[in-house]
Formats: sequence, C-alpha cells, structure tokens
Amino acid sequence: MTSHSAPPKVRPTQSWQRIARRIRVPLGFLTAALYLAECARREPHYAAIAWSMALVLPGLALRASASGTVKKNRELTVTGPYAYTRNPLYLGSALIAAGFALALSSWIVALAVALGFAAIYIPVIAGEEQFLRTTFPGFDAYCRQVPRFFPRLTPAKLNQNNDLQPPAPPVTSDAPSGFSLMLYRKHREYNSALGAALLYLSLLLLRPVLEHLLHAMR
Repeated sequence: MTSHSAPPKVRPTQSWQRIARRIRVPLGFLTAALYLAECARREPHYAAIAWSMALVLPGLALRASASGTVKKNRELTVTGPYAYTRNPLYLGSALIAAGFALALSSWIVALAVALGFAAIYIPVIAGEEQFLRTTFPGFDAYCRQVPRFFPRLTPAKLNQNNDLQPPAPPVTSDAPSGFSLMLYRKHREYNSALGAALLYLSLLLLRPVLEHLLHAMR
C-alpha cells in the first residue's frame, strides 16, 4: 500500500499575507484615485496643507534614510533609523499618508488610509518578520531591543559583530555601511518625493484648474 502524505495546510494568516503583498500596489493606486477625486470636489485648505508638511516631510526623510541604509535580503540592518524602529519605511509611509489626509481634511480619505494600512501592512510586516527570523539568527535579539513600529526615543546600542548581525552571504556589491546614495537610487526612493510633490500640486491646483476649464466650456 502506497501512502501519500497530505500537503501542508496553509493557515489563513499566511494566505492573507500573500494576498496583501499582491494587492498593496493596486490598492495604493485606488487610494490615490480616491484622493484625487476628493481634491477635485473640495476647496484647498491652505492652513491644513501647511500643517500637513509637519508629517509629510519627516515621513519622506525617514523613508529616504531607511532606503539608503537597508540592504534587503543580504544583512540584518540595525543601524540608522533601524536602530529606532524595525519598520522605518512603513512608519514613514504612515506619516506621509496621515499628512495628506490632514491636508485634504477628508474623513473619507483618512478612514480609507487607516483601514488600508491595517489590512495590508500589518500582515505584510508579519510575513517579512517570519522571513527575517528564519534568515538571520540575530533577529530575535534585535526585536528585544527595537520596537516593531513606534520608534524608541534613543537608538538601541547594537553590536553588529556578534550574533545580532550574522555574517552576510557573499554579494557582488560595494555599497558602504551607513547611508548610501547608491542604495537610495537603487531602491528608487526618489519616487516618494516625486509622488508627494504631485499630490501637493493636486491639492493646490486640481480644483481651480477644473473650475477654469468648466468655466471656459460654458
């Protein structure tokens, strides 16, 4: 008699993690479309737009610093912003999204952003942590000192020469430690700044331009 082992069961959380990774980019485009639709129907709130920069600019700076520091899948990055929070890229994205929700003063956009972030990025972060835990033996030690999302007030004192930072596999890269403009460009993080600039232009100009076009057509 031949026995056939049953295929491993896929837990619901693992299924949603895969779905979240696949749909986060399309969902981002849908959120942007909702944002532009709200821009088109609302008058610009200049005070709110100004205040939003207190969130958007630090978010962009945090993402830039993280993108220029992390060496994805090659080593456990524990320096720069990663000494304060394990997910500086996602924290930066959250700050940017919150800033633009404030700039638009729309509860619909704010609710969509909050629900989308919770539904997409929480499982994505969990899936990435599973990968890091199985790839880098020092990840659990890192987790004990650095919070998952909300940052520490001071950088964690991490020793990269012991089990917290295991030897990286051979790579064909000469990227230096610390912030690297090469890594920043490689990860195309400049797209975040360009996207933010376009959203601010939409906030300021989209409705006035549409009103001018409609007036010209009459």
